[in-house]
Amino acid sequence: MNRHKFTVHLALAAALVLLAAMVGQVRRWDWQRGSVLPPVPQEAAPAGGDEAEAVEAEEESGPDHAEVLVRFRAGTSEERIEADAARLHDRVEDEIESVEGLVAIEDLDGREAEEVVRDYASLPEVEYAEPNGVIRAEPLEASSIRARFVSPDLDGGPNDPLLAEQWGLINTGQRDGKSQADISALAAWSKTHGSQKVVVAVLDSGVDYTHQDLVNNMWHRPDDLDMYFDPQLGVVDDYDGFSAVGESRDPMDENGHGTHCAGIIGAEGDNNEGIAGVNWRVEIMPLKFMGKGGFGTTKDAVEAINYVVQRKADGVNVRVISASWGSRQKSKALEDAIRKAGEADILFVAAAGNDSEDADRTPHYPANYQLPNVVSVAALDRRDQLASFSNYGAKNVHVAAPGKEILSTWLDGAYEEHSGTSMATPFVAGVAALVLSVEPNLTVKELRERLFSTVDKLDSLQGKVSTGGRVNAARAVGAIR
Repeated sequence: MNRHKFTVHLALAAALVLLAAMVGQVRRWDWQRGSVLPPVPQEAAPAGGDEAEAVEAEEESGPDHAEVLVRFRAGTSEERIEADAARLHDRVEDEIESVEGLVAIEDLDGREAEEVVRDYASLPEVEYAEPNGVIRAEPLEASSIRARFVSPDLDGGPNDPLLAEQWGLINTGQRDGKSQADISALAAWSKTHGSQKVVVAVLDSGVDYTHQDLVNNMWHRPDDLDMYFDPQLGVVDDYDGFSAVGESRDPMDENGHGTHCAGIIGAEGDNNEGIAGVNWRVEIMPLKFMGKGGFGTTKDAVEAINYVVQRKADGVNVRVISASWGSRQKSKALEDAIRKAGEADILFVAAAGNDSEDADRTPHYPANYQLPNVVSVAALDRRDQLASFSNYGAKNVHVAAPGKEILSTWLDGAYEEHSGTSMATPFVAGVAALVLSVEPNLTVKELRERLFSTVDKLDSLQGKVSTGGRVNAARAVGAIR
């Protein structure tokens, strides 16, 4: 290439880079001037058109080869498990160390999952076998409102410029809301802003750990802790968290769902940037088991929970898992993994679901697992009414939290407003972390009971959730009685 052509190409490339930078800056300038563009209507995937449909179809179909989860009875040796798999022309894909005898098995000869399940279930040394099911993020309902924002002027509140639109934290009646129909965050913050000694794991589509409002509250593997090692998965560089999907094992969010949930829990407060989380200070651990289309599998969720339990044993202070997803398919393997998390003193906060159904009659998992560490969360609107999409259940749904028109962090440094029990769940997980910031030695049983015993009783929730109330952060941390 001659010098003249090279110069022309170089100038063109520089112009393109400058244009891209200007476009990105305009997006941020827009909310700084006082408005947020409405998100593209969607459910879980930020991709659009044919690309989104292709991604969803690929993820929803599950893995190429049939995968099953099998739990062998106590005392069954690894050699016996390997021999059984080899005899059935399968391979042990992963051993779930936290649950004795539980393994993920991949079929190698093209059989259907149901057939593989029958083969293992017939073995006397097997306690149960089940197919590896597909799990979807709780669908996000995107707002079509072009909201106007004003800087808050709240005594004791943070200086985050979008706080005035975070009605779930501080409801002043904005946008036809009901004053004080919120989690009483302002009063809670008079006692604590959270603590970076508390780790909350977001089990989801990953987290955009470079987002300007999250970056200082992200968990990173401590320098004195070796990379995560799993005998089947090998060495995993978990500096930024853990991913059960993708060759790189990078927990970077490609969907947006996990990033939105993370911001509700712990967007940095009082940094003159964007929004405030329930916790101004906390450590958010990304656990990625869902891909770009918002789909994952039971096996990948179990692997991620197993990772958390292992890291807890290594000294990482993971106390809460936030899980804004679900399925009507019950999984014994997932139930066992969540039970083991509870035994490790980890609270598991789960979305009740967005089907407008009674969860006492139509179970929604993992929220419906009858485990002492599970908290099932319904969604409220800004007038303290049960959101029209929210599941409910006098026995199996425990508490409610704000879940409609919730503003939070999004991909690429953006902020978007979405609705769902997906949004209510991290409010409760965030309050749990706030409690632990002042009472770090609470057991999971005590922490769960604290959340339940300090709710604000609401007429709209009587007969709808077991506590009959909305979570109250100020009462939970003891800032008010």
